[in-house]
Amino acid sequence: MLLADLVAVSEAVSSTRSRTKKTKLLAGTLRRLSPEEAPVAVAFLAGKPTQRRLGVGYATVFQVEALPAEEPSLQILEVDHILEEISVTAGPGSQGRKNELLADLLSRATLSEQDFLRGLILRNLRQGALEGVMADAVAAALEVPADRVRRSAMLEGDLIAVASRALSEGPASLRESTLALFTPVQPMLAKTAETAGGAVADLGEALVEQKLDGLRVQVHREGGRVLVFTRNLRDVTGEMPGLVSLALGVDASSFILDGEALGVDAAGSPVSFQDSMSRPEAGGVWNLTPFYFDVLHLDGADLIDAPLRQRRAALESLVPETARVGALATSDPEAAERFFDETVAAGFEGVVVKDPTKPYEAGRRGSGWLKVKPTHTLDMVILAAEWGSGRRQGWLSNLHLGARDPEGGYVMLGKTFKGLTDEMLEWQTSAFLEIEERREGHIVHLRPEIVYEVAFDGVQRSTRYPGGVALRFARVKRYRHDKGPTDADTLETVRSFLR
Repeated sequence: MLLADLVAVSEAVSSTRSRTKKTKLLAGTLRRLSPEEAPVAVAFLAGKPTQRRLGVGYATVFQVEALPAEEPSLQILEVDHILEEISVTAGPGSQGRKNELLADLLSRATLSEQDFLRGLILRNLRQGALEGVMADAVAAALEVPADRVRRSAMLEGDLIAVASRALSEGPASLRESTLALFTPVQPMLAKTAETAGGAVADLGEALVEQKLDGLRVQVHREGGRVLVFTRNLRDVTGEMPGLVSLALGVDASSFILDGEALGVDAAGSPVSFQDSMSRPEAGGVWNLTPFYFDVLHLDGADLIDAPLRQRRAALESLVPETARVGALATSDPEAAERFFDETVAAGFEGVVVKDPTKPYEAGRRGSGWLKVKPTHTLDMVILAAEWGSGRRQGWLSNLHLGARDPEGGYVMLGKTFKGLTDEMLEWQTSAFLEIEERREGHIVHLRPEIVYEVAFDGVQRSTRYPGGVALRFARVKRYRHDKGPTDADTLETVRSFLR
């Protein structure tokens, strides 16, 4: 298959918001792949080269000059071969050789293929072919239920590997996926709810758990062997000797535990995520305390399909209360709200309201878990905006957020494009161009005149921005037409949110 075919479907997928249409477009392309092409095409469409590391950075990718080809000719297997050669090139003169290979590749690519390749190499290919959509597309191409593909990907922790094998070998290969010790499982995630009481009212009966702001960990043990994985399935066993020791002390022969690891202060209260992640002991070892909230396997029995009520009982029999996330079983919305208030006051991030009848829906934001966090808002001045890519092509999208400095001027605190509707993108592109001061590449710097209300989950220290702080998970709520830049919140107000 030509690379141009993948680029065309990538552009088509990025230009639509319809999940059904994305799935149909991707499935049509997947059906046309040969068994040899499947692993490469699936990886490319997921925005990842098949190579783990290419050793080519942003500056190199955009400094290499190459006139685009007039007609497409590159085959996807040919591209993968060149990227593999770039990946393995090492030793004296290797950087020059990498540059030559990259220049040759780009010179044989059309303009749209060049854009695709640059995004692919930098793993910044925003095209909307996310893993959930890709799983649906693979299922449609194979004419099997989507849950079969998702379950295999969840159990193996690698959608690309599952999809590639299934497209190469056929749907029967999906039966090979089973829960296996020391193979990390994609973690179950939570959807968002407005209030704890409302979430409990919707479920009728619930387990309300403290939500910890730490490092998601999955601990596997069989006999004397223990492995620790992060949310992105990275093996961090060597960095977590404390978790390994605690796991070896558990009275069981085999298990898979799911939880959070974080730092705690002398009083036993949680420290911020940033502090947990920035205080390694000597030798790159982390001094973190685990708090578990789920068990997926215990002494030879898989519990992943068991209801949460059963899994929680198994967890309580396995680890002491001090190693478990605090929880309240209730059907009373008012009790849930009180528990939420107490949890936040104690320094936790919020709560997760869980349906006790649901199985562990690995790799998905299942309806059985609903996270509730306190929401803060600030009025921020928009200092600049970046031209968008993919579906936001042609619109000013990524916003540079600024707080007012009482001593004069404005201080940047981060960026966001979250929360922007198509109507807002269209409006702000026109409005921003009217107050443009200058341009710097794809960044349009603005006169500080427009104020947005911005929601965020917290504030953390940052060396990246001059104010020394940055907003966490910032998203736009609305344009404050009633406020001017002198009404924006100050840097000191922002800093007051630091824990």
